[in-house]
Amino acid sequence: MKIGYFLSSEENGPGELLAQARAAEAAGFHGLWISDHYHPWNDEQGESPFVWAVIGALAEATSRVPVTTAVTCPMVRTHPAVIAQAAATAATMLPGRFNLGVGSGEALNEQILVTTGPRPTCDWRCSRRRSR
Repeated sequence: MKIGYFLSSEENGPGELLAQARAAEAAGFHGLWISDHYHPWNDEQGESPFVWAVIGALAEATSRVPVTTAVTCPMVRTHPAVIAQAAATAATMLPGRFNLGVGSGEALNEQILVTTGPRPTCDWRCSRRRSR
């Protein structure tokens, strides 16, 4: 059996995440999972460091355990090409120890830059012309 340790970015700042990672590796955990959120789930959690900066620091703070994003959403908040560049950089810094976990995300973290929904394929003028 292999047991991993979850680094909750919503509940801890970057320094605490690194301290937890060092302690988890020293305790014999088999891997680290780190959340990628722009905003905590609730106000009590209160943290949200930029995951890719923390992953870079994890490359220095650890020497054995694999690091996996749990999960990154390569769609609205961060363009897929930027995620690919970040993941390639992380893989270089953590040779053989980086895994990119991807998922669909949710509105709290992925819709932060969207002020309106997608443009409709047909606006009110189009419907009005059809009714004539």
